[in-house]
Amino acid sequence: MKKVVLLFSLIAMLAIQANAQRKKSYNNSDPSNYTTALGVRLNPWIVGFTIKHFIQGPHAIEGLVTTNHEHRNNLTITGLYEYNWNIGLPELNMYAGGGAHLGFYDRRDYDWDRYEDHHFKNGSYVSPGLDGIIGIEYTFKKIPLNVSADLKPYVQFVGPTNYMGEEIGGVSARYTF
Repeated sequence: MKKVVLLFSLIAMLAIQANAQRKKSYNNSDPSNYTTALGVRLNPWIVGFTIKHFIQGPHAIEGLVTTNHEHRNNLTITGLYEYNWNIGLPELNMYAGGGAHLGFYDRRDYDWDRYEDHHFKNGSYVSPGLDGIIGIEYTFKKIPLNVSADLKPYVQFVGPTNYMGEEIGGVSARYTF
C-alpha cells in the first residue's frame, strides 16, 4: 500500500510540474482563486493526500488517496468532480459534487468477524463505490494555503463495508499555486 501512495504522490508531483503555474487573482464572479492545490486530508480515523485542480471557472476535479489509522492495510483512491461558488467573501467558497472510489481492503483487518466465520483463504478484496461531497473552503490571500471541511458520504458495492461509515467527513490543508 505504501508503494501505491508513493506512486500516486509521484504522479501528482509530475502533473503539478507540467501544469502552467499561473496565479489567479481574486474575482468575485470566479470562485477558482487558485489553479491547483496539493495537501493532506484528515479526520479522526483517516489520513491521506488530496489534490484539487480547477478545470475552468467553477469546475474542479479532486483526487484523494486515504488510509485508515487503525487499519493500515486499507487504501482508498477517490476521484471527484466539484462545482464551486463564492459565499460572501472572494476567498470563501462552497462546493458540491460527486465521483467514485476504489477501495483495497484487508478482510482480516477490516472485517474480522466475517473473515473468521467464512475462513477466507485470501483476506483482501477490492470494493468500488460512489461518493458525494459537499463542503466549504477558505483560501488565504497573503499565503499559498487553502483549508477546507466537508462531508463525503459514500456507498460501496462489494464487501462488508457497504454503508456510509466513519470516513464520511474530513478537513484538508493544501498548498495552492
